[in-house]
Amino acid sequence: MLLRGLTWLVLFQLLGTAINHLFLSILPGPIIGLLLLLTYLIVRGEVGAPLSEAASTLLRYLPLLLVPPAVGVMVYAADIAADFWAIAGALVLSLLISMVFAGVLMQKLIARQARHEERP
Repeated sequence: MLLRGLTWLVLFQLLGTAINHLFLSILPGPIIGLLLLLTYLIVRGEVGAPLSEAASTLLRYLPLLLVPPAVGVMVYAADIAADFWAIAGALVLSLLISMVFAGVLMQKLIARQARHEERP
């Protein structure tokens, strides 16, 4: 079952990489594969046992994926410290833009829901 689930995951990643190289070079191949997998699961309506088992097995090793970025931060700490204010400004600006966007979107969705509830 685990091998079947991993095969599905690799197949979608391979398909995403193929689409990336042939048609859509804006998004990375694994992201395209992830979106294809999401579409497949939405259409199917459920996550099968093999895919669920493969995902839960891979989730146990997720903290290992955070080790390389942490090492990079430690190695380039002097460069990061030199550009601290630029990095902090970009983070704050992106946070504010995201919060405003989420707030406006939420207000529009609330108004849309209220309009749908008012109609008989």
